[in-house]
Amino acid sequence: MTFAGSTGAVESGSARAVTLIRGAELVAVPWKNGGGLTREVAAFPADAGLDTFVWRVSVADVAQAGPFSRFAGIDRTLVLLSGAGMLLDEAQPDHTVKTHALTRPLDIARFSGETAIDARLVDGATRDFNLMVRRDSAQGELAVWRAAPHETQRERRLSADVVLLYCANGPLAVTLGNAHDDANVTAHPQWLQTGDALRIDTPSALRCNLEGTGALLAISIRHTQR
Repeated sequence: MTFAGSTGAVESGSARAVTLIRGAELVAVPWKNGGGLTREVAAFPADAGLDTFVWRVSVADVAQAGPFSRFAGIDRTLVLLSGAGMLLDEAQPDHTVKTHALTRPLDIARFSGETAIDARLVDGATRDFNLMVRRDSAQGELAVWRAAPHETQRERRLSADVVLLYCANGPLAVTLGNAHDDANVTAHPQWLQTGDALRIDTPSALRCNLEGTGALLAISIRHTQR
């Protein structure tokens, strides 16, 4: 396994390349519609723009109510990270409105990027995690992993084209692999603070142990077009 301790996505031909992404080093840029700020955690291809990415993971600060940017052909998943939350009003074909309530940390909303979404803030600014996947090129899954105080370790297995482990609430220690059954793995814990992430390229049944009392967002991405 190779390891890169740098900010940003790394594209590597080697199996199980791992990149540590520090949240404190992410750069804030305006939303597509100019209504807020976003910080890109990782994307593919690495140099893709907002209209050409296959997938993109970012963190957004929402300071005011208003419409979301539209992204044709994109499936979106939002997770509330901090703040009192927001209500997302999604316009339906029959002219009714479906409301996604994100009012507790780690609440999740899923919707299509083409959909008209208007956000209402519950009580002040919020921060959310955003997964966007181009549906004709890839599939993305997001799960919340919570580390229980009474557990010292809980093992999981990672298998996908790319896995991103985002620390929504830390600190947490993530240990990848097991030195006893993989000679290329040095099984030392990597401590993540809130906002940090690990990107793992091409894991195949890679062991993953989690220690701490916080929560991770585990994103698995599989490319459907090569």
